[in-house]
Amino acid sequence: MRILVTGGAGFLGSHLVERLIARGDAVTVLDDLSTGRREHVAAVPDRCFVHGCVTDARLVERLVGNQEQVFHLAAVVGVQKSLASPVRAMRVNADGTATVLAACARRRTPLLLTSSSEVYGDAPRPVAEEAPLAPGALSRARGGYACSKAYGEWLALAHAREDGLPVVVARLFNVIGPRQSDAMVVPRFVRQALAGGPLTIHGDGSQRRCFADAGEVADALLALAACPAARGRAVNVGGANELSVIDLARAVCDAVELRVPFVHVPLRDAFPHGGTDIARRVPVLDLLRALIGTAPSRPIADTLADVVAERRAGLAVAR
Repeated sequence: MRILVTGGAGFLGSHLVERLIARGDAVTVLDDLSTGRREHVAAVPDRCFVHGCVTDARLVERLVGNQEQVFHLAAVVGVQKSLASPVRAMRVNADGTATVLAACARRRTPLLLTSSSEVYGDAPRPVAEEAPLAPGALSRARGGYACSKAYGEWLALAHAREDGLPVVVARLFNVIGPRQSDAMVVPRFVRQALAGGPLTIHGDGSQRRCFADAGEVADALLALAACPAARGRAVNVGGANELSVIDLARAVCDAVELRVPFVHVPLRDAFPHGGTDIARRVPVLDLLRALIGTAPSRPIADTLADVVAERRAGLAVAR
């Protein structure tokens, strides 16, 4: 197939591109390299790698023109980045997504759109897809990121109803693995642990998350894109093993085989732009399993081992 992946040089996008190339697809990558890296998709020839932004309507229109499938992953990723640059986050996440949707809708090009568990806001119980979206009050800056992702979801499903766009929305929950930005919690913990610590933990570390391996998530995206029953729906994609941040820190210490100190950073200092942290976020994965027959389940220790190995290899090269 001829496939366009926006954000394909980024963390999750590069894992997806690897799989597409391995199965023989002709892949075009669009990435502005703000967080992605060209070497992440070295197998993509230069003629198929486009350095640009999804907000460029003419560029997106041209690239979508001859594709059989689009995976839209390009975004300002991570709450802290969106808090630091809220205008850019809203522009890329909302306007960029609208641009991709419009180009796909004109041709009814099948599209998989990645969204975020952030759309659920504070959710103390496990959340299923029909749970109300709750980005929060305008006074809470974190909600802007959630709103930008929720807007993309609503617009995608509107195009599905009005234009017959074959679109699937994947709500991602805490994906981890090699190539992830150091701004995210797992690579930050690994980097700090290998340097001898301390590991900086936001708040008291009681926040609970379910972490999913990037390779398994990429496989799930491929399966959802190929599943007719998933079209016109939002689907949770994440892991099922719940873990506190303090236990994650301990797991990282186990992975590097070192005991290092922890230091707790007050949330007001960790999120200086008015953000907060979510106490618990756990997905209900029944729909994902019903649609594709499986859900990410790789033990976190195995994924952490991959991240540690990548980091150590990078340190060796740096020396």
